[in-house]
Amino acid sequence: MSTLFINEEAYPLPEDPRTTLLDFLHQHLSMFGAKKGCDHGQCGACTVLVDGERINACLVFTFQLEGKSVTTIEGIAKNDELHPLQKAFVERDAFQCGYCTSGQICSSVALLGERAAKNPSAVTCGPDYSSKEDIRERMSGNLCRCGAYPNIVDAIQDVIALEPQ
Repeated sequence: MSTLFINEEAYPLPEDPRTTLLDFLHQHLSMFGAKKGCDHGQCGACTVLVDGERINACLVFTFQLEGKSVTTIEGIAKNDELHPLQKAFVERDAFQCGYCTSGQICSSVALLGERAAKNPSAVTCGPDYSSKEDIRERMSGNLCRCGAYPNIVDAIQDVIALEPQ
């Protein structure tokens, strides 16, 4: 039986190969943290992590992820302890309506991984490089209709400041 791992639990792949990861999460597993925003991969509300890299769950078929490890917002916290990014989002009021927040947090977790791996962003080598500009570029695939961007960037900066240099 073909499986994938979601938040460290094994699940059988759905029989219908047309099932997107987002629909699988919602319809088969009742995990509603990843939101269906545009359903075209343009808003980032459905962002999850696959083997540590962010993807839009609305754009990938579940069968493509056989044997992969998927982390959703439900799997970000460990042992009832919020992830530092989740804490920072609360402390910085980095959400308003909250619809995009799960995608923003998953994308932020990937951002931390990219920075730790020293993967450059599109602005890293540019003349106007700044930490805030780098964060904005890396988060550009996640939209917030409420406009909480300044607080989102501040929350991410707070967590980056906690990391050993």
